[in-house]
Formats: sequence, C-alpha cells, structure tokens
Amino acid sequence: MLNRVNNDLNFNKRVLRGLILVPTRELVEQVSKSLSEYGKYLKVKHTKIMGGTSRTKQAEVLSGGIDIVVATSGRLLDLEREELIDLSSVNFIVLDEADTMLEMGFIKEIETIFSLCSPYRQIVMCSATVSQNIRKLAKEFLRDPVTVQLHDRRDRVDIIKHESFKVDVKKKKELVAHILKTTKHDQVLLFVNKKDSADAAFEYFRSQGIKVAAIHGDVEYKSRVQAIKDFRSKKVKVLVATDIAARGLDIKELPLVINYTLPESTDEFTHRVGRTGRAGSKGTVISMLTVEDYNHFSKIERDLRLNVKREIHEDFPLKDRQPRQKPMKKKMSLSEKKGHYKKKYTPKIEKDGLPKRTGAKSKKTTKRDAKRSFRK
Repeated sequence: MLNRVNNDLNFNKRVLRGLILVPTRELVEQVSKSLSEYGKYLKVKHTKIMGGTSRTKQAEVLSGGIDIVVATSGRLLDLEREELIDLSSVNFIVLDEADTMLEMGFIKEIETIFSLCSPYRQIVMCSATVSQNIRKLAKEFLRDPVTVQLHDRRDRVDIIKHESFKVDVKKKKELVAHILKTTKHDQVLLFVNKKDSADAAFEYFRSQGIKVAAIHGDVEYKSRVQAIKDFRSKKVKVLVATDIAARGLDIKELPLVINYTLPESTDEFTHRVGRTGRAGSKGTVISMLTVEDYNHFSKIERDLRLNVKREIHEDFPLKDRQPRQKPMKKKMSLSEKKGHYKKKYTPKIEKDGLPKRTGAKSKKTTKRDAKRSFRK
C-alpha cells in the first residue's frame, strides 16, 4: 500500500487512497505505528480515526489532505455521514483481523464502507484464521481472489512449549497465583472469557501482592492504553485480558501466556497462542483445566494435532470427582479383527508324560494306532 500510494503522490492535492479497517482502538494505534516505521523515508501522510478521541481534531487533519487512513468502522462512518471524509477515491482497502470484525457484528458497516469506496479497488483481508463469514464476504466483494497463506495453525503453535495443569475448580485461582509468584518471567498475559471474570481475577491477584492490570471492553480507552503501556515497560507483571481486548496486541518477545479459562473455539486458542512465540522467539502457553475442560481441551488438541501432558501440581492435589476412564482395550491382530482367529491346540499331559488326545482328532488317531497294533 505504501509503495503504491507513494508512486502516485500529488503534493498539491492529496487524495485519500488507502484505508485500513481494524476492530479495536489498540489495533489502530499499533497499525499506525507500523505505517510510521515502514514509511519513515516516504512522503506518505496517514492519520488515525477512532472513537474516544476528538472528532474536531480528526476533521482538521483530514481537511489538510491525507493519503492513508487507519480506522475503526463506527467513527469512520460517522465522519462520512457528516461529509468530513470522502471515501470515493479509496482504491486500496485492508480488512485486518477480519474474522474478529465479522464476529463482533461489523459486517453491515463493512459492506457500507466497501460500497462507498472506488469500484476500482484492491481488497486485502488479513486474519490468523479464515472463517466461513470471511469466505462469504470474499465471494461477495472480491473478484478472482488469491489466498496467501504464510503458515498454518500447526506451524504457529509448534514452536511454542505447551503445558497444562489439572486443578480443582475452587483451587484454580490459588494455583495460578502460585505460578505467577514463582515464575521467572517478568511478563505474563492471562486470558479470561468474560469481562466480570477479568475484573475478579484482577482483584484477586492484586490482593496477593502481584502487579497486575486488566483490559476489556468496559475499561475506558485511556485506562486500556495505560495498562498496555505499563505492561510493555514491565511496570506491571500480569495483564489480564479478554480475547477481543487483546486481539492484535503485540508485545515484543512475550514469554508466557496463561489460559485461565479456555477459549470457546480452536480459532480463539490460536489467536491467544499467537501473542507469544512471535517473530521466531520462544514462548510458553499454560492452560488451566478443571473437570469441565477436559473434553474441550482434547478437541483443541485434535484440531491442532497437539499432545499436551496433563500435570498435577504437587501442592494442589485433585479432590474434585474425576471422570471415569475407560479400560484400555487389548490391541487385536489383523486376523482377529477379520474373525479368522483359531484357538491354538494345547495338549494336556498325562501321568506317563504322553499327551492326552481329545475330540474328533483324538478318535481318528486312536483307530489308526489300533490298526497298526493289529498288523504287528
């Protein structure tokens, strides 16, 4: 995008050419920072459009001429309705974290934005996982699309060390607190599924003397930015996050991710895992498993072709009732499976040391022996 826009710059009258749509404000900041770094020696101008910031200042920047916009869909459409931005000249669109945007219910907004852009455009949809919704959207808006796959999900998780602990429901927070206190890592990203779970985990770990922060949809934007900043600078050791809040979160060489609660899908597990082991660096993922998680975690393992050892911490023995394990079946040979198995004949030994012969075979043998004795 930077190359294409830079090659056709009009310094006298800048026209909006590039648009990057992302699901969260944090990702707006991250992508904007990347554009600044990659376009450091270019004359391309870009700006951020998102909620929680001054609409007046955004309008002033746009009026001065902009080449690329990084935006969340809601604020972008607000500015378009007020005729503060014209999207008709946009001919390069990127839909980042596409699956998340569709799952969050942005599909109508995305379709509206696409319809406002130039009909002569290139659309790029980026995601760690490609859902049916993305394929449906691609079929509707893309012409002769090409799929570029950098690696599959297995490649992503294969460079990361996976661990899991079986733990009683009531003891889980205590075990996680113990891990956080004893780990040598100074940065830990801890995932939960719900906002209230994030708040509860934050309060408990803080009461245990752990430096912790939390981010989720109900936390004010300024507070989320500050929490991530403190986590990056290692002022905070643990960042508790929901999946949406942490989507696209890029922490350099993040050493440890903890699944305090398992995600609902394998795709979300992949996104969580992707926060560590980035750019070839090593990482560890620890998943906490209560009795209710066993089957779901097994499904994730099958999907990603993983085999993670279930450990039990010596200081936290299991007391919750465990599911009954099915007895291991004896492995049958091919002939046994086909039903051609024949029981081997094992002769019984008489007192004189000679084998005792029984059944039809024994009778035939007895008659033959009698004839031989008669001839002699």
